[in-house]
Amino acid sequence: MGVDIRVEDLNAWYGPVHTIKDVSLHIPANHATALIGPSGCGKSTFVRCLNRMHETNPSARAEGTVRMGDLDIYKDATPVEIRRRVGMVFQRPNPFPTMSIYDNVASGLKLNGFRKKRVLDEVVERSLRQAALWDEVKDDLKKKSGASISGGQQQRLCIARALAVDPEVLLMDEPASALDPVSTAKIEDLIFKLKSQYTIVIVTHNMQQAARVAENTGFFLMGKLVEFAPTTKIFTNPSDKRTEDYITGRFG
Repeated sequence: MGVDIRVEDLNAWYGPVHTIKDVSLHIPANHATALIGPSGCGKSTFVRCLNRMHETNPSARAEGTVRMGDLDIYKDATPVEIRRRVGMVFQRPNPFPTMSIYDNVASGLKLNGFRKKRVLDEVVERSLRQAALWDEVKDDLKKKSGASISGGQQQRLCIARALAVDPEVLLMDEPASALDPVSTAKIEDLIFKLKSQYTIVIVTHNMQQAARVAENTGFFLMGKLVEFAPTTKIFTNPSDKRTEDYITGRFG
């Protein structure tokens, strides 16, 4: 099941550039939370702080508190432990091109030492079913590479790969921006289904998408969280003029 995420006074830098400024918010478990805002406003950096990917850049650092359930991710665990609990799906599908569909899904399990064929088979099938991909690829699991299927299928394969290690949180950074409308609709359907089991955070430029899939939405601007509220309030009655200006297209 998903976990609550509580962020307090989070700041992040790339070298001297202060990209996240005093962000605090509560992301509830088993909901989808959308993050919107113009390019370069800090949304992706914020999400990368939630699974400690931000610090893989040698010039990057973060300060503040991020709690997932009872765990302080910066004090109580290593980055590797956090990334087992937090799956990540990126803007462009990134399946391992030389691996089969099966091995793409099983890769995280094998990395964690799982070798039993029966267990791997079960997890691969379960994860592909969760990602609504099983029926499309079940006859080609070991015949086709992860790079040989369509872009929309590759993105769902990446979601299956993230789910295979049984995370509590699923981070999605513009997961449908490179996809056609039919594939986008499949990803949005998936988000609806998956949030009963996982806490989902989705970065999106597509405000209609945020309105369709997320219970709560946060608006970022120049590294600050301007407003965080139920999605319907953000889109119909925002508290901050800057939120209203962005949503109505006055800038962004």
